[in-house]
Amino acid sequence: MINGKTVLAIIPARGGSKGVRRKNIREVAGKPLIAWTIEEAQKTKYIDRLILSSEDSEIIDIAKKLWCEAPFTRPVELAMDDTPGINPVLHAVYELPEHYDYVVLLQPTSPLRKVEDINGCLEKCILQKAPACVSVVESPQSPYWMYTLDACNRISAFVNLKQPINRRQDLPVVYALNGAVYVAETEWLKRSNTFISSDTVAYVMPQDRSHDVDTELDLQIVDFLLKSLH
Repeated sequence: MINGKTVLAIIPARGGSKGVRRKNIREVAGKPLIAWTIEEAQKTKYIDRLILSSEDSEIIDIAKKLWCEAPFTRPVELAMDDTPGINPVLHAVYELPEHYDYVVLLQPTSPLRKVEDINGCLEKCILQKAPACVSVVESPQSPYWMYTLDACNRISAFVNLKQPINRRQDLPVVYALNGAVYVAETEWLKRSNTFISSDTVAYVMPQDRSHDVDTELDLQIVDFLLKSLH
């Protein structure tokens, strides 16, 4: 509970994966990938209930062994490659009979996120009286230096500027979602069907905690980083 408001945290983990097969339970620094998210979420005093959403019995069994509740089995149709990420979250919200004031989405593919990031995202949402807060990281690649290609490989600036920016230090600072923490007021999320709107505020995380696992190389990188930290 935070500021008198109840908090539900959801970890979505489906069995299928295109980039890395069975990635949510692949061993990373001696633990299943999902364990790093479960254990960090269990450290915060703000979360009233932590649950898993999965259609996969093996993932459910592993989560339960880590003392993470799995109150239902997610329908298979909500665990497809083209399933929008918000759908499993809303399914969990509607599936539970209890009402929670805030929903926190914690993707297991961000194993370097810390409890301070979870807390910080919730605190910023409350402090700024925003309906939602998401974690971001300063982008190392600037859209001001990006281009599109036509059929003949001719380049066009992705962002059209009256005056080109030639020095990196003159580039505006831009941020990207890092996928680590999403927070929203439950009723607002039901109406919006998204965590991202013009009213959403950002919680900035450092680059070293913002690695997202999407490929085998990503898996090797976070494995190395976690081993060096523990």
